[in-house]
Amino acid sequence: MTDIRITVEDETFVATMLDEAAPKTATAIEELLPYEGRLLHVRWSGIATWINIDEIDLPELPRENHTVYPSRGDLLLYPGFRNEQEILFACGPTCFKSPAGELAGNHFATVDAEPHSLKSVEERTLEEGALDVRLEIIDG
Repeated sequence: MTDIRITVEDETFVATMLDEAAPKTATAIEELLPYEGRLLHVRWSGIATWINIDEIDLPELPRENHTVYPSRGDLLLYPGFRNEQEILFACGPTCFKSPAGELAGNHFATVDAEPHSLKSVEERTLEEGALDVRLEIIDG
């Protein structure tokens, strides 16, 4: 199994890739890492954050292990079927939405973290605005 280190400003999280449940999505994510961007509050979806990756040329991806209702700590890749491409980071109760309506993203990894740590990241994006984020494969 592959692990991803997610660094949000001064906080670090580890996510385990779901290589068997979402193999094509996991491969696409591995190919775009390391990635640096901005983590934003979702506005529409509840207690979550997101990274706009519209500038990435993703391969055509099927729906795999997809959900509209991710659990706390779930990472979803939305390859842009009806909206911009993004990575959603669920930090609490979430219904993945956009102005286009509900969206189903491919659940490709899960973060192992305390609920208050995830909620803190979501609250910071709400109060402070966009935060620097880096995603990278953990070697080993």
